[in-house]
Formats: sequence, structure tokens, C-alpha cells
Amino acid sequence: MGYVRRVRLPFAPGLEVEFTDRVRAVEQVRELAERGTWYPLVVFGPEGCGKTAWLLQAVEVLRELGFSVIYFNPLRRDFVAEVGIRSIEERAREVLRSLLSGYELAKVIWSAVDFAREAIRLGRGRVAVIVDDAFQLTGAHSAALFVKGLLELIEHPDGAYERIVAIAATSEGFSRREIGRHRWADLKPMWNMPRKGFEELYERVPGPKPPFEEVWRLTGGNPDALRRLYQAGWSADALVGKLVVEKEVVPGLVSRWRRWLEGAVEDPDALWSPDTPEELVNELVARNLIVYSMYSRDPWFWVDEPPPERDPELGIGRYVAWQTPLHREAVRRALGG
Repeated sequence: MGYVRRVRLPFAPGLEVEFTDRVRAVEQVRELAERGTWYPLVVFGPEGCGKTAWLLQAVEVLRELGFSVIYFNPLRRDFVAEVGIRSIEERAREVLRSLLSGYELAKVIWSAVDFAREAIRLGRGRVAVIVDDAFQLTGAHSAALFVKGLLELIEHPDGAYERIVAIAATSEGFSRREIGRHRWADLKPMWNMPRKGFEELYERVPGPKPPFEEVWRLTGGNPDALRRLYQAGWSADALVGKLVVEKEVVPGLVSRWRRWLEGAVEDPDALWSPDTPEELVNELVARNLIVYSMYSRDPWFWVDEPPPERDPELGIGRYVAWQTPLHREAVRRALGG
């Protein structure tokens, strides 16, 4: 990663870890900085796969490359406008206070575009707008309109600029679908961490822990799954039980779709069959249990490294994948397996 400082990220109460691996993803940020984004880059992928960590590291990279950076993450209650213009930075703090007081997010999120426009109008030549984990709170339609607003910023700014980098990230499947219906963005998936980088992260977790191979088979390289296993005292059984409740894998869902779900826990591509009920697919996507319609594994399509073409052990099919093996096991348990 060269001279750029690695950000430190909260992993568990009282424990921070340094940004790990994602070498190609960081290099992709540098490439975006060199040419700018012609369309907003919308990154989607499994919950907890590391999108937020990558975006926080991207902020650091872009700052070092001379960009004025606007970063917004409502779930973290984080809104930063580092543009070197006091009036904008003060207004960003006011927006953050309004967000903390429960102000409507759909209105607050547009401040990121407004501040970028003003920074360009006041002479900032390199501007980056980074929006993370907002779409699940705004809804799919509002998310698509916001992405159109980012495109308008790029194509019709309020002044001359050198480069704009606009990136948004989401774990929410329906916003991906709604944005993808229009030609307003460049959508790219990010998957869980590659094995080598995930092992580096695993080694940084203190204390006694299960062997790496066991943790890899449970998490599939998902950093948040690793964190949750650590917080659960490495009890996969407890975490699977929690996922059953959190993802609402309820008896009604199981009894109605049992045949399809039984096939999917053995091979997720069973859901790619043309006679698979669309309602079931929508239910599983809405619960963030699966990623449906996986992209080609050509690295050009992906942020960082793509997943394998297929990996039955990790629940990855050619066209459909469980978000992590733990998600698959939650459904298997609900089926009585």
C-alpha cells in the first residue's frame, strides 16, 4: 500500500485492527483517482464483507492524493467534509447533528452532493464523494435517484474541475436491482476477503481460537462473521441460532418453500433454475441470505479479487451464492437439518 497510512477499525469492544489486505481494491482506488469516475461507482456485496473498511481506506488514499473528500455513513453517524472550506465543513457538522437528532435521512444524504457542488464552484479541482450504508435506510427508489444526482454532479457541475471520484456502497439487494435498471452507475460487486488476506486478519484476533481452516469454512472470509464468532466466544452454534432469528427464517418461510430451500443448501445454483419461484428469490435477497445473479469471475467486473467459479464447501455457485456458510447453516437448521 506504499506510503498511505492504514486506517484502524473497531473489531470488538476494546479491540481495533489495522486495515488488512485488499491490495487490488486499494490499487483500484488509485486508478479511479488518476482518471476520475465517468459514472458513479456503486459497490454491492455480502453484509460484512469489508466494504466499509475499504471505503474508509479509500478516503485515506484519496486524501493523500490531494482530493477534497466528502464521506457519509449514516449507520456510523459519520459525515465528514474535508474540503478546506470552513463554511462547508461547519455545515457538515450541522448536518451530522441533525442526523443524530433523527432528521430525515432522505434529505440529509443529498447534502453530500450539495457540498461537492459548492466545493467545485469555489475552485476545488479534485473532489471525492463517498457514501456508505445509506441505501438500506432510504429505500431503493430514493437510492436510485441519489445515484442519478451523483451522475449529474459529474456531468453537469457548477464549475470546472480536474477529477471527481464518486463511490457508493450497499449490501441491500433491491437497491442494486433498482439502480441497475438505469444507466446511471457502474455497478461492481465486492466479495468476502481472499483466503490469504483473511488469514492475516484471523492472526490479529487475540486469544485462543479454533484452527484457521475451521474458521474459514464457517465464515467464507467474511470479516464481520469473524468478528461475530469472536464475540460469541467462537460458538458457531450460537451464531447460527442468532442468524435464524435475525434473518427471520421462520416456519412459514420454511414450510412454504421447503423443497427449494433443501436444494439450495446443497447447491445454491438450484435457485437459478428457470422454474424457481421469483417470490422465493426475492424473499432470500430481501433477508440478505443470498447474492443472486453473480457476475462473471473476470477480475474486470469486481472490486478486489472475485470469488471462485464454484466452491460447494463455502456455498458459492456459479450464479447464486450464500452470503456466508453461516447463512446457509441458518437455513439448514431451520429445515431441521
